[in-house]
Amino acid sequence: MGLLYRQAAADLSAARSDSASKPIEQYLNRLVGRAHNYVYSGNRVSVVGVWNFMAHGYPRLVRRLSRYVVLSTAIFAVALAVGVAIQVARPEFAFFELGPGMMDKIQHHQMWTDAILTTKPQAASGIMTNNIFVCCMTFAAGMLAGLGTVYFLVQNGIRIGVVVTVCAQHKMALSILSFMAAHGALEIPSILFAGAAGLRLGAGILFPGSLRRRDAIAVAGIEAVQLVSGCIPLLVVAGCFEGFLSPTAAPLAVKFGVCLVLFSGLCYWLSEGGRKVVGAIRVAATASPAL
Repeated sequence: MGLLYRQAAADLSAARSDSASKPIEQYLNRLVGRAHNYVYSGNRVSVVGVWNFMAHGYPRLVRRLSRYVVLSTAIFAVALAVGVAIQVARPEFAFFELGPGMMDKIQHHQMWTDAILTTKPQAASGIMTNNIFVCCMTFAAGMLAGLGTVYFLVQNGIRIGVVVTVCAQHKMALSILSFMAAHGALEIPSILFAGAAGLRLGAGILFPGSLRRRDAIAVAGIEAVQLVSGCIPLLVVAGCFEGFLSPTAAPLAVKFGVCLVLFSGLCYWLSEGGRKVVGAIRVAATASPAL
């Protein structure tokens, strides 16, 4: 619509320079005036609008950009496997990646996450803020033609691979997996979606297609911002579980059960959300009489 508006405005300017084009000038003037309100008026954010976006719009967006989600997941998975392989081949690598303080606790078979129990509310808030920051950085790094996003995905994948492997080497595999289970069901997919948003932005820069590069970047930016914005509610929920459930001595069945419920719900929401709305619109359009 923006392109059509600019073309109509250019035609209006040309018509004004020709005294014989008064009828056309009047028509274009009315047309451009009406279109101006649609092009430049902002939409107010409402609770209903946010709900509709999260319930219907966001799942459709994820499905439409699924190739970027798959690519982000593949990069993260390869990096995780590399982290595991490096730690198995070079056990001393964990000291470089995790630092001496964290390694000292692991060597004494202590979970460094126990400190969260003493400051649950503050810890949950800090975790949410940090996770949202990481996702925003992963997305924003896509402005470097996607290379920055790849770097953050690789960094996070290697770190998680090293943490899980070094804990397994010290007989703490069940401890780290049970800690990661509940919040990881939402936190890790959020990182992957943020990575997909950064890759989408990078693709708009590198591969504009039939659009001008400026227009391609604008379209990619809108989709990428929408994709990463949907991660915020997921990270808020994940932060609550990471602060109040993951570090506790709750039964393993509870932690893994919460993981299963959250991940199953996430998959159902992303695969089915918005389909009924689209189906209803198509049925209504088919049933409407031709004008």
